[in-house]
Amino acid sequence: MNWDLILEILGFTVGIIYLWYEYHASPRMWIASVIMPMISLWIYFRKGLYADFGINIYYLAMAVYGYIIWTVRPAGKTHDDKKPARPITRMPALAWVGCVSALAAVWALLGWGLVAFTDSNVPWHDAFTTALSIVAMWMLARKYVEQWLAWLIVDAVCVGLYCYKGIYLYATLYAIYTVIAWLGYRKWLRMMREGQKDT
Repeated sequence: MNWDLILEILGFTVGIIYLWYEYHASPRMWIASVIMPMISLWIYFRKGLYADFGINIYYLAMAVYGYIIWTVRPAGKTHDDKKPARPITRMPALAWVGCVSALAAVWALLGWGLVAFTDSNVPWHDAFTTALSIVAMWMLARKYVEQWLAWLIVDAVCVGLYCYKGIYLYATLYAIYTVIAWLGYRKWLRMMREGQKDT
């Protein structure tokens, strides 16, 4: 029995469920966001994608953080309120500066580490997708609409990277993610304008 393939199929399935909930800005996505990294940890380690392995530990922590941010209501808001606990917003200028700075620093550090300490044959690509994913996950947890644009870039690069590494189901999943990232960006913009109501 090919356990790598079974886990890849399971990860693919959970990834589709996660994407469905993210597209609709549902807090349920954070539950899938706990399961998928557990599967991915094994796959990425076996394939030598060490930065991707490491980021999935971060994803587990961010899943808890994101769930709290998305569901805990400020004082004075009742559970009967139809609006979400945290609204979709645009990212403020200061957050942009912080995110770009964090991306550059983490990419450089991870790239150097992968070159110096691992046998990775794609260190800078692996480091880039990992660094941008770290930033994008924080943007998602804060419910910034621009998180979709960051994921669009990550997903497109991952398609090529996973094809090169022979992880074809994940490459297919990330090709779907690339398309959905653009559609999700447009949907979240519409939801933001309409006061978060999912249509």
